[in-house]
Amino acid sequence: MSSRVVNFVREGKKILGVLRNYRAHATELGNPVPKEPIFFLKPTTAYLSESSDAKIVIPKGAEVHHEVELAVVIGKNGRNIAVSDALSHVGGYALALDMTARNYQQQAKEAGLPWFKGKCWDTFAPISELISKDAVEPSLQSGKLNLVLTVDGVQKQNATTSSMIFDVATIIAAASRVVTLEEGDVILTGTPEGVGPVSHGNIITARMIDQSGKTISQIKFPVVAEQ
Repeated sequence: MSSRVVNFVREGKKILGVLRNYRAHATELGNPVPKEPIFFLKPTTAYLSESSDAKIVIPKGAEVHHEVELAVVIGKNGRNIAVSDALSHVGGYALALDMTARNYQQQAKEAGLPWFKGKCWDTFAPISELISKDAVEPSLQSGKLNLVLTVDGVQKQNATTSSMIFDVATIIAAASRVVTLEEGDVILTGTPEGVGPVSHGNIITARMIDQSGKTISQIKFPVVAEQ
């Protein structure tokens, strides 16, 4: 496995996100359910790795929501990848948060503008270290990979990947029809229902749980308001 895959936070070139890939999340925000994967981009400067001083920062004027997601880390370059071959391009997985400034996102949607201010702030892509394919794919393929998020110990999101509208292979194939996917790129595969606001002083904890009930990844980040 290349260093770019293992060190994807430092060496990866792009982050793609998938919109509304869980039916209940689409409907909770009053959005139509998509007929094909819809993508947006986040900059790699949004990455935030766990450390003693790592904090999710709420920008001034922003109403920031949590979104827990399964992230796919690309392990092999490809363009126009077939669905049947897509999983061979996966180098591993990660547990991620797609932090979203919901008020700015909504303003952009209403004006028909890109979601730059809604998705792209520094610290808006907190993410775990690389998780092996062997740890994730059996539960992913059975639809029993569980994503859970709590805020200050109170459960806010809890769903399995069986609720995804588009599976990982379909997402990879669709993205690769537009851009070349490169080693170390990350695709955020969408969030389940239960998204909501966070505020200064909150602690966000996310877990990825396999079909046996074992926690295979956990991340925890404090939230601070920009001064």
